[in-house]
Amino acid sequence: MINKKWDEVLAGEMKKEYFKNLGIFVKKEYHSKRIFPPYQNIFDALRFTDYDEVKVVILGQDPYHGLGEANGLSFSVHNNIKRPPSLQNIFKELESDLGIKRETNDLSDWAKQGVLLLNSIMTVEQDKPLSHKDKGWEQFTDFIIKSLNEREDPVIFVLWGSFARSKKELITNSRHPIIESVHPSPLSANRGFFGSKPFSKINNILKKNGKKEINW
Repeated sequence: MINKKWDEVLAGEMKKEYFKNLGIFVKKEYHSKRIFPPYQNIFDALRFTDYDEVKVVILGQDPYHGLGEANGLSFSVHNNIKRPPSLQNIFKELESDLGIKRETNDLSDWAKQGVLLLNSIMTVEQDKPLSHKDKGWEQFTDFIIKSLNEREDPVIFVLWGSFARSKKELITNSRHPIIESVHPSPLSANRGFFGSKPFSKINNILKKNGKKEINW
């Protein structure tokens, strides 16, 4: 389905009853409503960053729900789309942390370097945040997190906000570093996201582990 090693890792999960029911639900939704991201982009996070290539996971809750925003990668939008406030704040912190002034909103270049931009809920109805909550996506993406937790090779988990931080219980392997703070949304960014320096922390860990740093 994904044409990557993820197909092997997720093979058993995709045969389970809940995932079949999720597939039926999602197809029906796409046929009858305006759902994001585009159907062909639902699994782009896994396509861009294969299981063995994951260095970092940045976990989001569900896709942007505005017209044309979601592109299958958490926090990312296409370059011709107005920058959402959370992404704006992520880029502000990036500039403050590493002096990088980022121009492009599409984060697929991060994904291609090993940053898995995973939304816990992978689809959403237009203008209805969390509309696909409790349909099966969380079970599926929790399994993705658990499967990465089993890896010998360290994975850096970036958990922004209370929802992402609730997934900490799935990361039981102490070899995997966790970087956490409040969410970059305008409601909380001033309460500890700004100044948290996640990008330099990630690169310092990668360097220490003898891995290539991310070009943010």
